Amino acid sequence: MASDAFIAIPAEMRLALRQAITTVLGPVGNPSIRPLEGGVSGASVFLIEASNQRFVLRIEGSASPLRNPHQYLSMRIAAEQGIAPRIHYLNADDRVVMMDFIEDRPLAMYPGGAPGLARALGAMLRKLQQAPLFPCFVEYGDIVSRLWTHVCNTGLFADGLLDEATERLVQIREAYRPRAEDYVSSHNDVLPRNVLFDGRRLWLIDWESAYRNDPLVDLAAALDNFAPSPELEEVLLLARLGNEPDCRLRNQLAQVRALTRLYYAGVLFSAAAVAPRNKPDTSICAPSSAQFERAIRDGRLVPATSETSLILGKMFLASFLSGSVPPGLPPMYMR
Repeated sequence: MASDAFIAIPAEMRLALRQAITTVLGPVGNPSIRPLEGGVSGASVFLIEASNQRFVLRIEGSASPLRNPHQYLSMRIAAEQGIAPRIHYLNADDRVVMMDFIEDRPLAMYPGGAPGLARALGAMLRKLQQAPLFPCFVEYGDIVSRLWTHVCNTGLFADGLLDEATERLVQIREAYRPRAEDYVSSHNDVLPRNVLFDGRRLWLIDWESAYRNDPLVDLAAALDNFAPSPELEEVLLLARLGNEPDCRLRNQLAQVRALTRLYYAGVLFSAAAVAPRNKPDTSICAPSSAQFERAIRDGRLVPATSETSLILGKMFLASFLSGSVPPGLPPMYMR
């Protein structure tokens, strides 16, 4: 069995990977193993090829005390429902899973264009939220508040610059009162990089954040990432809900969309704060999506750098404060 593909994996974790391959494939000789790029979770991912079969082998990094302990059970339930790829091996203790490889195509190729994709996303969320319940973990509002508190304490911004956002977060949390009895199985990270299209249908991958949650959280993320116009929003909403949402539901959804936007702003600011800085930033002004994309094309911004994360975070923060549609993560931040 090829081992140099695992050279970057700590020695104590390589045995768990080989155990997964042997369990699934048996003594098939020497399968092809190569690393796969993509994903931002910190997991190591490999393509395994043997006997005209292809699998994804994934091992999670070191077990952080903040990690979601229910991700593998949630993934298994989703796979059994045909929402996640089929699982062939799963060892939660070793944090290893081996599943079908999905050869994905650009989402832009989905039949029916953007309306067809929005309709399919809504239908997939409906199926997920009708699945057997995932375990409970934490309250989504608590996660957003803790992450934002962390951002405010990093020194990334000058004192007082984030006060308006903090006040708005408090106001939203006072108005946002979800009922635990309404919670459903949720992916909690419905971004384009986590949605695969195999030429026929969609799949959801990367279940690190999956647990029981307010159904509006997945819907909010899907709307902001896959329905950039009022018309597409209505297509997705109808596919998910089966009917037109009333005013009360639309108001609740607006609150949750604000929370998801601040969450992704917090993720991006946290990434930016890791890099050393000479002084705190004194502005939260954000470029438009067109200006951002032009800066990427012109080479004035480089994807996946702290500077770019900071600017994207400001764009999501502007969306949180104004209620406007956020930029979404541009293609270079997806697969």
